[in-house]
Amino acid sequence: MFVDTDTEQERAWMTRAIELATANVADGGGPFGAVIVRDGAVVATGTNRVTVDLDPTAHAEVVAIRRACRELGVFSLAGCVLVTSCEPCPMCLASAMWARVDRVLYAADRDDAAAAGFDDRAFYDAMTDPTRSPTAVARIDVADRNAAFDAWRDKADRVEY
Repeated sequence: MFVDTDTEQERAWMTRAIELATANVADGGGPFGAVIVRDGAVVATGTNRVTVDLDPTAHAEVVAIRRACRELGVFSLAGCVLVTSCEPCPMCLASAMWARVDRVLYAADRDDAAAAGFDDRAFYDAMTDPTRSPTAVARIDVADRNAAFDAWRDKADRVEY
């Protein structure tokens, strides 16, 4: 779902995300920054830490989501907005959906990122057509494949998410 939006407050949040991204380049990280906003206030920020932390999942959006969850003491960011300097890659968009953020706002798009050397097209393609995945994926059929799900269903005090 695409939402057309452009308020002065949103522009201020975006400016902050872009400032974080730009400063992160000087600090040895990638050119991506993100902020999580709740009730009009920035709750957490994140920058791309992939090469700094040697963590391929440490994208700015994921870092911001992790920090916001810790700051708020929750695993659901319902009621929050993710503001990011660049269109989220499939991993980051999926992370935002799992975090239940209400909206995602971005500035640069995937084509801008590709022009700078961050071409995620193979990942976008894999999301729409799994046969185009750059990573081989195969199912192994074992008798106890649902053991963990059975344990989950039987756990009376589980925390749903």
